Parts: sequence; C-alpha cells; structure tokens
Amino acid sequence: MEMESCVPPGFRFHPTEEELVGYYLKRKINSLHIDLDVIVDIDLYKIEPWDIQARCRLGYSEQNEWYFFSHKDKKYPTGTRTNRATVAGFWKATGRDKAVLSKDNIIGMRKTLVFYKGRAPNGNKTDWIMHEYRLQTSEHAPPQASSSTSSIH
Repeated sequence: MEMESCVPPGFRFHPTEEELVGYYLKRKINSLHIDLDVIVDIDLYKIEPWDIQARCRLGYSEQNEWYFFSHKDKKYPTGTRTNRATVAGFWKATGRDKAVLSKDNIIGMRKTLVFYKGRAPNGNKTDWIMHEYRLQTSEHAPPQASSSTSSIH
C-alpha cells in the first residue's frame, strides 16, 4: 500500500532526542495536539523491522530512519517483563540506558535494542537497531516505561 506524504517537498524530519521526548512523546502520553502529524502509531510486535519503512514513510527521499509510537507489550499480564518478540524474531536490549537531557534535567531515557532473527537464546543478530525512548515523570522518580517512541536505523 503506497502512502501519500503529508509533508511539503524538501521537508526533513530530524528531531533531537530532547524534541522526541520533551515534545512528541510528552504530548502523545498526555493526549495533547501535535502540530504536524509526522510520527505514526504502530504495533511494533505485530510487524517485522523490514516492514516498518512502508508504515512510517515520510517525505520523498530514501530514508534510513523511521519514527513511530508503540505501546510496550507485557510478557505476562501481571508482570513487569516486556515482550519484544515478533513472528520472525525478537528485539534485544543492548548496553545501558542513556539519559535524555533538557537544560541539565533528565526528561527521559533511551534504550538501544538490536533485532535478532529466530528465538532466544539462539537468534541470529541482524543490522536492525532501534532506539526506544521513555518519559521521565519527575526528577526523582524512575523513568516511566508505559509508552515509548522509537526510531529504527
């Protein structure tokens, strides 16, 4: 399905992490209007990384970054573990979470994930990388992990 672009020719969407968390994610979580509808909602765990591009197409040029909102899926209804599996594989967290700052205040966190084809622990690592962002609700509270915006590289 070919989607029409909703942005003018020449438009480039290259938000900073501060903008992704402090404007887009914060407004999305609080059900506030976002000036330009440039980040789509997808169910990340029902599609494969190679199918995301068609859903998140923006502008007219070839892009290797896509931005989207997706709710985190829980592995168990009453648990805290996240289910990051798709039909073909799974997203595995790598490295430590990094703080997203605005004027020296932590406003969110970024988690880096890599896609593996197959099932854990025997999956094969791919070149698909995703950055998952979550909002920090207060200066002293742990980061909120219920909603995220992600970019695929």
